[in-house]
Amino acid sequence: MNALTDFMTAFNELVFYPVNLGGTDVPIVVLVLIISSVIFTLYFKFINIRAFGHSLKLIRGDYSDPEKKAPGEISHFQALATAISGTVGVGNIGAVALAICRGGPGACFWIIVAGLFGMTTKFVECTLGVKYRQQNKDGTISGGPMFYLDKGIGALGFKRTGKTLGTIYAIGMTIGCLGIGNMFQANQAFSQFVVATGGENSYFADKGLLFGAIIAFLVALVIIGGIKSIARVTSKLVPIMAVAYLIGALAVILLNAEYIPKAIDAIFTGAFTPQGIEGGMIFVLILAFQRAVFSNEAGIGSSSIAHSAVRTDHPVTEGIVGLMEPFIDTVVICTLTALVIITTMVSVPEFNTMITTNDAGIRLTSQAFAYKASWSPYFLSIVALLFCISTMLTWSYYGLNGWRYIVGHGKKRDIFYNLFFCCFILIGCVLNVGLVIDFSDALIWFVCIPNIIGLYFLAPIVKKELKGYLSKLKNKEIVSFRKK
Repeated sequence: MNALTDFMTAFNELVFYPVNLGGTDVPIVVLVLIISSVIFTLYFKFINIRAFGHSLKLIRGDYSDPEKKAPGEISHFQALATAISGTVGVGNIGAVALAICRGGPGACFWIIVAGLFGMTTKFVECTLGVKYRQQNKDGTISGGPMFYLDKGIGALGFKRTGKTLGTIYAIGMTIGCLGIGNMFQANQAFSQFVVATGGENSYFADKGLLFGAIIAFLVALVIIGGIKSIARVTSKLVPIMAVAYLIGALAVILLNAEYIPKAIDAIFTGAFTPQGIEGGMIFVLILAFQRAVFSNEAGIGSSSIAHSAVRTDHPVTEGIVGLMEPFIDTVVICTLTALVIITTMVSVPEFNTMITTNDAGIRLTSQAFAYKASWSPYFLSIVALLFCISTMLTWSYYGLNGWRYIVGHGKKRDIFYNLFFCCFILIGCVLNVGLVIDFSDALIWFVCIPNIIGLYFLAPIVKKELKGYLSKLKNKEIVSFRKK
């Protein structure tokens, strides 16, 4: 057991080996993802900005032919909702507070920058996910990095390399999803439930197994039905929980309306100070890359698994849809959280004493809400619970596709994995699984390396796909079906 613990610890240290930049230790894996997002944004000439309007039209269904059923299982909106359900989580509430606590208000600026650059990486991943997806005999779709690494790099003449990279990714995703996409979520969901029902004095404080069994049952009811079932639930759940959180955050910000100018000034003033830059980098480390649920997963490739199931004849359309994911998750939701905290900082002097403590995270965000809305801690607990459950639904599908790549597709095999996944929900609710989660976390970040390698190799193919699609769009070969 000690040997296994030592191995897991050593593996974590290897994956997150730091490079010192300006006095800040940044893990190499984080640095690779940051540089890649900038390179892709320049290579695709800011497609994240240019295609923003068209993305909204695709999500709305303007270019979906009602008379023709394109290959795939779910709509553009359902694919986006499913992917967002896997990225929007407690990190959008808690990790933003940690970034501001360590980096000051200027960290909010770097939150926005990280989200904008991540949009292009997501565009590349989702386009490749659809282009190289696999249609199974029963009509279901399997896709994601393991498939585009295998097929895409293989088509370039590197079959063995492509197969190896695809296998590494599939193994990492299959095992890794049991931690950050399952046990961590279950653990957080139970913790929030206990807080909402009385904390340490709650009747449910020692009922983790019962809570886990109920959540596992509910999750099983959804995921056994496959991506169509998951998409039906997430397409309804995601808008509800996102809109509810946005309304709550905007309400608090409006109550602090007179302090908004000071908050914005603090953000831009602090963005380029040493404290602000450090906070931004720590945010990227913690929020965007150490916990997949904390931000948009751009560069890790997991979301492309959900996007691969979309109904479309043009792979690049889902890439354009996918770029909205980091925008919604990071630029919108995380920024609103930051504004709640920062407007409270400038309006309530005593609140500033809390941001220097180690007790940050969701508790700090909850306190910021509570200064103007006493009901908000209960509201945040419910939202966090929904975030956790929706994340489990989506990550079960990510793990399933890794499993399919390794052992092959089959109904019994799928059911076995789904039930296996649900068993880990109980473990997350009753055990201290910190080291296991850290190890599975490291596996997820480790697999971003083969994914990024694949994106560099296949970026020219994506560029060709984009050029062809935009040309057809310009020549009216692709038309809108929206009634005017």
